[in-house]
Amino acid sequence: MPAQQGEPRHPAARATPGVPEGLARFNAVAASVAEEILLSCCHSRRWAERVTAHRPYPTLDALLAAADEAGYDLPAAERVEALAAEDSAAPHPDAPPAAHTALRAAHAAYESRFGHAFVISLDGVRPGERLDQVLEGIRSRLGNEPEEERVIAAEELRRLARARLAHRVGAAPSPVQASGMR
Repeated sequence: MPAQQGEPRHPAARATPGVPEGLARFNAVAASVAEEILLSCCHSRRWAERVTAHRPYPTLDALLAAADEAGYDLPAAERVEALAAEDSAAPHPDAPPAAHTALRAAHAAYESRFGHAFVISLDGVRPGERLDQVLEGIRSRLGNEPEEERVIAAEELRRLARARLAHRVGAAPSPVQASGMR
């Protein structure tokens, strides 16, 4: 995460003892670069700006707590924007054709009912169980009322952003999965 040419570096650019290297780099990059990193985790400009504004973070936990807080405070219009930017991911290329068909149909039904991609955090789910987890999640959530699903989707979006951010700063203990199968 190097600073872009001509942009000032954040005052945290100096190495800080005890701060993981990825977090130190995140703290040190220019605000515009930090916001782009954050936008790759959650497509809300307001969320990215808010998390960026509170740098430097002394620990990964502090960064993730700030990301959570900003996610909880995200206004409805910003959540809609962030959800609209999510993709419904396909299963692993080695999955059987029937799995691709089932997942496409399930995603289409969900998107038709709720107007946005299905989001689910699969952090901690083993690769071999992801397809089943996504299909079960879609099936169970299709029965939700729109308001109930908005709450669940917002929580899943927050969890996705948190997992992606932990991964981006190099401290994720497991692969980050977004919207299903990535």
